[in-house]
Amino acid sequence: SSRFSVKTVEIQRRLEGCKLAMMSRNLACAFSTRARTWATGSCSGALRITSTGGKVIRAFCAEASAPTSEEKVERLRIVVAVGGNALIRRGERLTIENQLKAARNECAPMIKSLLAHHQTVLTHGNGPQVGELALERSAATFDVLGAETQGQIGYVFSQAMSGSGVTAVPIVTQVVVDPDDAAFNNPTKFVGPVYGAMEADALSRDLGWTIKADGEYFRRVVPSPPPLEIVQIDAVKMLLDMQTPSGPLPIVCGGGGVPVTRMGRSFANIIPGSMEGLEAVIDKDRCGALLARELNADAFMILTDGGGIWENFGKPGAREMKVVSVSYLRDSKAGTKFPGSMGPKVAAAIDFVEQSTNPNAWAAIGDLKDAAHIVGNNKGTVIRREVEGDVVWYDSKDDTKIDHVTRMPSLNKHGNSDAASQQERTQLNGRIGEEWQTVHRMPNVYATM
Repeated sequence: SSRFSVKTVEIQRRLEGCKLAMMSRNLACAFSTRARTWATGSCSGALRITSTGGKVIRAFCAEASAPTSEEKVERLRIVVAVGGNALIRRGERLTIENQLKAARNECAPMIKSLLAHHQTVLTHGNGPQVGELALERSAATFDVLGAETQGQIGYVFSQAMSGSGVTAVPIVTQVVVDPDDAAFNNPTKFVGPVYGAMEADALSRDLGWTIKADGEYFRRVVPSPPPLEIVQIDAVKMLLDMQTPSGPLPIVCGGGGVPVTRMGRSFANIIPGSMEGLEAVIDKDRCGALLARELNADAFMILTDGGGIWENFGKPGAREMKVVSVSYLRDSKAGTKFPGSMGPKVAAAIDFVEQSTNPNAWAAIGDLKDAAHIVGNNKGTVIRREVEGDVVWYDSKDDTKIDHVTRMPSLNKHGNSDAASQQERTQLNGRIGEEWQTVHRMPNVYATM
């Protein structure tokens, strides 16, 4: 029989702790969790197996080392929610060009990294976009404006993802709400910029808008009923069943979806069961939680350009929650009534975890750029149904997010601020009199949606 020897020809990287297994005359090279290839003599790898005559029999690729811990991560089904302000870069105008630049540089790499290991669905806010569009088309109803922004933002994300080799499929998504919901009798959702008293009165009189005080200024408000059903959910499931790391990536429920209701038999000119749009705005995080439940997702991630939930934020000894139970959040004096834009996010996260049929389902709130680390519970705040000890804190020596949290600037009468990316800092009283702080950056000009 031939005699073989193994010698190192070229070292491209150090291979530590790897055991090379030879089965028959082939070496299995693992490139990812989903793809494997057989290394041959053409491989420019670190190790080669040669005969005594120097002929290459097999080569081992350095890139195909034993699966890393990241490759061994369980494949999850994840719904990712990003704010409409994810497409606004600091100090730039809300143009399609600038939104596309932000999507390519910030969102696309994050989504691509998740797709490599997990089934992923993207949903997004539309606050800045729909606010601007409403000013341009004051006569349009918000169901129509919401559908238009789904197309606009879906197009931007699709262009960005194509540059990363991922096919995206934006869906103009209808979401059923109850037209008799109490929200229609008491509009509370602020939209668009702020106005002075005289301007607000004129808009209310001329356009029929409902306007309420927001601090010392006034803003338009619209109803915000809870989502009940996602009409296109079966299409999303079909796309997920065929998803690979290259797509298709469903982009759905943008801006909370288009609010619609099914018509009954009392309308002579309307076919029973037809959809009718309603003048309302659905909270996108609340709709994201419904989307995650209907897809039986393992995780629901709400990504912002702020951090998780902190204690004593901005003070000596500040610390961030690493993982927390639903009961721990509910037991605080603030409960789920977190003020400001963080409130709907925390409420949506709790809603998903509590109502999911999966007892191990979890939600998370954290930075957009930390998405991959949040999955491993190394960044952001993860919310679970049950946690041993109720809450786990990050080590105070860890690299926290305090450095990129700025003071919240004041708004001028146009809704603008000196800093392009605002932050809301909400102080909460803990269940033992501690000082709590949640951190979330607000959109550039318009309120959260």
